[in-house]
Amino acid sequence: PMHFENKPRLNGKLDLMHNQTAKRAVDILGGIVGLILSAPLILVCGILIYLESPGLIIYVQRRETSNRRVFNMYKLRSMRVDAEKESGPVWPKHDDDRLLRFGTFMRKYNIDETPQFWNVLKGDMSLVGPRPERPEFVEIFNETVEHYNLRHTCKAGMTGWAVVHGLRGDTSLEERLKYDLYYIENWSLLLDFRILAMTVIP
Repeated sequence: PMHFENKPRLNGKLDLMHNQTAKRAVDILGGIVGLILSAPLILVCGILIYLESPGLIIYVQRRETSNRRVFNMYKLRSMRVDAEKESGPVWPKHDDDRLLRFGTFMRKYNIDETPQFWNVLKGDMSLVGPRPERPEFVEIFNETVEHYNLRHTCKAGMTGWAVVHGLRGDTSLEERLKYDLYYIENWSLLLDFRILAMTVIP
């Protein structure tokens, strides 16, 4: 179990080995099925990305998961190759002018996230959990948002309770944290399945 100085303790359902095992079993099955189903889509999108903007198709970005472990998260590239060459890490905006035309479409339907099924299989992420953030931003959020670090008591997810309530990207960090902590406090496989269903059928 993780402990954070001067911060409240969560109930720790996901600290229990049998719950971790059950959640991991669902992740492995879901990761395999997700990769098989999304492989043709990734191939087609990869071709369209390259036609609009030659360069790497899969974008690798450092993110944080449980225990603040840093890992490489995979996405279909939705921005220009040199999107952060001059600015460095920048918080994405809704109408970001760095986005490719096809990138805007992919983001609207979360297609750019499909390579993360590989992250799920590797154990970096879960199908469901708080969305992972970049280490540069986590350092800032820990200083500005009370109890923000508590979301790292749980493995990061492809989708989550905050996500299905429209809280991702350029939205309130406090609201997102509220939903993330609700998820961790009330975790169950049934809640995971509910979130997955809400993700597929909004």
